[in-house]
Amino acid sequence: MSLEAEVLAALLAWLDKGESAFLCTVTSTWGSSPRPVGSLMACTKEGLQAGSLSGGCVEEALLASLASGFLVCDEPVFIRYGETTEEQQCLQLPCGGTLGVFIEPVKAGGVFHQHIAEIVNALQQRKLVRRIYNYVSRHFICGVPETEREAENNESASAFFDFENIDKGSVIRHCYGPQFHLFLIGVSEVSRALARFALLMDYRVTVCDSRAEQIARWNIAGARAVCAMPDELLLKEACDPRSAIIALAHDPRVDDMGLMEAFNTDAFFIGAMGSLRTSEARRLRLLELGVTEAQLNRLHAPVGMMTGSKTPAEIAVSILAQLTSVRNGVSH
Repeated sequence: MSLEAEVLAALLAWLDKGESAFLCTVTSTWGSSPRPVGSLMACTKEGLQAGSLSGGCVEEALLASLASGFLVCDEPVFIRYGETTEEQQCLQLPCGGTLGVFIEPVKAGGVFHQHIAEIVNALQQRKLVRRIYNYVSRHFICGVPETEREAENNESASAFFDFENIDKGSVIRHCYGPQFHLFLIGVSEVSRALARFALLMDYRVTVCDSRAEQIARWNIAGARAVCAMPDELLLKEACDPRSAIIALAHDPRVDDMGLMEAFNTDAFFIGAMGSLRTSEARRLRLLELGVTEAQLNRLHAPVGMMTGSKTPAEIAVSILAQLTSVRNGVSH
């Protein structure tokens, strides 16, 4: 479950118990910020909290204001923290930055409660959800875009988020997405290191290997291990645009089968480990097996940034760096 899905699920749990709450969203940042635009936090006046907006200073100030009644939030409100010298000294935002936060009260049993339930249900089914809120009329709608591309075309490409001119009155658009899923083909020291780091980056991780003894020795908590051929697993999993597939088996018979099925998916990233010579030999084999040039153009091989990596951990870091670059639309 993605971080934003966890926040929304916690919010829904409180609402289902009859507790009213607040949904807070980072709308803008200036200077250094530990949390990007679009970050979510849900909270109650009693101090329950899920998610975060900063390194902790803004959260504490907001919760204290709600608990004391200093901040009365019966309607959605936009607040900017760190604008005054006093706030900067108190909140200690990095580099004297400012942070914009949009706070929405959510009443148990209300229409917004129903919308939160719909969003959480869609995310559990790995669907994208677009939420549109008119700050002037106070009307909001939510729905599932037909494709990830449709969402990207309508929302900010980096965060699926648009809060421009909110404090002047505007339409707010936010697209919530399911957790990114990383498929690793083959159990190895590299796949172990990659799984550990990917979990820290909020990926759902699945490793597959047809060797039962290797699956039995898989010991990375939180990463699912499946004893299966990669093509069979990928066919069954139906990878979506929030999936990445990386071949690490170092066995052409295994890697090639997995890659051929990977090309039939909507995965946003497909990679394969190996040297330049190995990658060229793989390319020729796949062409002989009927893979098209267009499909091969999707393949990142050798996978990873060119950093001179040697150890499994270094290789994993270089792979995740490239994966992050592609995910964020940054070209090199």
